[in-house]
Amino acid sequence: MNKSELIDQIAKSAGISKAAAGRSLDATTEAITKALKNGNIVTLIGFGSFYVGKREARNGRNPRTGATIKIKAANSPKFRAGKALKDAVN
Repeated sequence: MNKSELIDQIAKSAGISKAAAGRSLDATTEAITKALKNGNIVTLIGFGSFYVGKREARNGRNPRTGATIKIKAANSPKFRAGKALKDAVN
């Protein structure tokens, strides 16, 4: 499912226009992004939690040359599914 198909589904389920559903989806993703950027966890009970994971700096290898390279530490957005979502999928 891509973004436009998701917007269509939201509009149909909520009984709103596609434009309003698109604005709602954009506002939701912006709010989640902003919260994660500020270091917060976003929890949607039953659905899951969005959080920021930390990856430590490490050494890696360039696959072409085999040379050792340094990979910087980084933050990575992550999602942990909630029980209701897990149960619905299984």
